[in-house]
Amino acid sequence: MKFCDECGSMMKTDDDAWVCGSCGHEELRDAEEEAKTAVTTQGQEETGVIDTSEVGAEDMGPTTETLCPKCGNDRAFWEMKQIRAADESETRFFTCTECEHKWREDDH
Repeated sequence: MKFCDECGSMMKTDDDAWVCGSCGHEELRDAEEEAKTAVTTQGQEETGVIDTSEVGAEDMGPTTETLCPKCGNDRAFWEMKQIRAADESETRFFTCTECEHKWREDDH
């Protein structure tokens, strides 16, 4: 990721150049510099889908009183995850205790 020296906006790559979407400023890309700051997933565990079909309700985590938009049940399991930028609030994910419908609630 690179920020524009002219206006401070985030720049995007366009072949061999960095281009600012706000002011149009362009800079040539430096492959050696980019290699130093490249993000890697080496050593990170790959996660997949977890089968919870044989897990009892007591092991599913906390529940709260909320209305399922699919079946109208008034209880759901919940968890919070940070899926947006760190300076934005977490997103609440719900799973209905009756029909297992999943939905999320974002702060706007």
